[in-house]
Amino acid sequence: MTKTSRFPIVSTPTPQKRPVYETHHGITRTDEYAWLRADNWQEMFRDPSLLDAGIRAELEAENAYQSKLMADTSDLRKQLFKEMKGRIKEDDSSVPMKDGPYAYGSSFKLGGEQPRYFRMPREGGTEQILLDGDLEAEGKAYFRLGGVDHSADHRKLLWAFDDKGSEFYTLRVRDLADGKELADQIPATGGSGVWDAGNDGFFYTRLDPNHRPSKVLFHALGQDPGTDRLIYEETDPGFFMNVDGTRDNQWIMIGINDHETSEYRLLSASDPFAEPKVVSARETGLQYELEEGGDVFFILTNADGAKDFKIMTAPASDPVRANWRELVPHEPGRLILSVIGFKDHMVRLERKEGLPRIVVRDRITGEEHLLSLDEEAFSLGLSGSYEYDTEIMRFSYSSMTTPAQVFDYNMRTRERALLKTQEVPSGHDADHYVTRRLMAPAADGELVPISLLHHRDTPLDGSAPCLLYGYGSYGITVPAAFNTNCLSLVDRGFVYAIAHVRGGKDKGYGWYDDGKRAHKMNTFTDFIACARHLVAERYSAHDRIVAQGGSAGGMLMGAIANMAPDCFGGIVAEVPFVDVLTTMLDATLPLTPPEWPEWGNPIASADDYRTIAAYSPYDNVAALDYPPILALAGLTDPRVTYWEPAKWVARLRDRKSGDNPVLFKINMDSGHAGASGRFSRLEEIAYTYSFALKVTGKAQLIEETLR
Repeated sequence: MTKTSRFPIVSTPTPQKRPVYETHHGITRTDEYAWLRADNWQEMFRDPSLLDAGIRAELEAENAYQSKLMADTSDLRKQLFKEMKGRIKEDDSSVPMKDGPYAYGSSFKLGGEQPRYFRMPREGGTEQILLDGDLEAEGKAYFRLGGVDHSADHRKLLWAFDDKGSEFYTLRVRDLADGKELADQIPATGGSGVWDAGNDGFFYTRLDPNHRPSKVLFHALGQDPGTDRLIYEETDPGFFMNVDGTRDNQWIMIGINDHETSEYRLLSASDPFAEPKVVSARETGLQYELEEGGDVFFILTNADGAKDFKIMTAPASDPVRANWRELVPHEPGRLILSVIGFKDHMVRLERKEGLPRIVVRDRITGEEHLLSLDEEAFSLGLSGSYEYDTEIMRFSYSSMTTPAQVFDYNMRTRERALLKTQEVPSGHDADHYVTRRLMAPAADGELVPISLLHHRDTPLDGSAPCLLYGYGSYGITVPAAFNTNCLSLVDRGFVYAIAHVRGGKDKGYGWYDDGKRAHKMNTFTDFIACARHLVAERYSAHDRIVAQGGSAGGMLMGAIANMAPDCFGGIVAEVPFVDVLTTMLDATLPLTPPEWPEWGNPIASADDYRTIAAYSPYDNVAALDYPPILALAGLTDPRVTYWEPAKWVARLRDRKSGDNPVLFKINMDSGHAGASGRFSRLEEIAYTYSFALKVTGKAQLIEETLR
């Protein structure tokens, strides 16, 4: 059976070509589909009904087209959804975390799409529902909760929601005594806030029309938001900004950063009218983070050439750079990821030899000990604690075969208590699965880690289909964590693999540096090397490998489609950042200036322009025999705007050879994160998995089995 015969012959949408010409650095580019970008995109993100009728018609035509091509997977999608839903404990609940007289947690009710937030007496008892996401979401096509934070006096709840998918969050305040909302309502925020020490106001970030967190303000409860005090305004559009607090309720920290430089400003949580003081002024390439430590701050930094970071301390009363003192020295190859301070201990999460580990340090003696773990590939997470003066910290553990486990760990006695193991209601036997960690040789001799999972009965003779996932940007590492959804593929004979390509920090900070800007091509060649290694080791064959990635990982999908279309049997690009050059040339877009340190600034630099032009997926579409491609997007996505995949798909269809289809599915009611409800999200995953099964020839076999 050929790949093309798996899809019906349907007339494809053919958007008009309306060429627009742009010249930079003496180089002229033509963009025949630029008109798909709505002129009023800022307003449309807040009110999707304002979308131009002609553009809406094109997007709806794309949805109609993909619906026809995927119509024969309807029963399969229902089965996949049923399976994935069956692995979720519908009335699941987190393990409540103690804070003063209460313990706080979240839960779902049977059939619920959104979380509920609750508290109970510290040592157990009746739950009090503080916020019910399902009730708040009633009647809304899209709804997502942002930050939810109780005040230190436990009397009020600060919470945020987005009901458009545009990530402009509205902040509300709830009185926990009677459950009623206060009159305070702040629109267009970053999605969270921080209480002051008196619990009578909060700090928050305000987004400008270009979706940048440009201001930190203080809102006093009961006052007109229009009079909120400006604490700090960031005038450089190339920097992100957030505001946070310390668990001892002493400090408010304003964090300002791009992808390679950071700056902190501090003010007392008990004096919201104080002028924030700079800890260390921004210095290109210098990164640092602050963590509370009582009379000191712990400072995680790459200062003085500490590429994989070190930990320093400074007096909380005057933490300027001149007062920093080394505590945990830099060790090449050991990347320190995060630090949590407690009254008597300090905990750090680090990665060494490609795997995470947790180290606990006694602040008095300086003695350190490591939490021991066994498996070949696994994921660790630090949950920390609401409380600063405690011996107990919380962490999570999982692997590709082991469901997530939550532990409380006594940092003094070194005793760990298993609080919860992720329940899989439909059943899960870890012995049925095998997880491996392979090393794929890259063209330049580097070894690229691959985490993979397969059923123990899957033949490893090259006949198995494979879903190969990749990301490779911003230093983000994809953990080898437990994923119940992918079991629907693995149980059908798939190998599920994660390519830990350069651009992430999987093998240290240098792994990130070697996959950005002038070295970005390494990300793409690493992924292709992983695909070839899986074939060489007989885990799969090229026409059975389906590549998948989202956002910057969607850019990876577009690049490998251009560079090695014959290596893949299908490609899934979710909210794909594929028009990189056009976006980086437009400083008005929400994320462009902050992204220049990651990709380069093609406006200012001809070299950066040529570097990006060499791989930007939209700019390199050619007359190639591409495999079947599925692109997914959200209309109100402020991160990867809908017109990027819309333009890419149109150009692919126009220029490609061969008969393999290009599908574009756009959610007209969501943004970057896709559907907002937990079960709605499963329907989207079922769709992408049915595409993977279809293009590898497994969908028909499965449907015959189901019948």
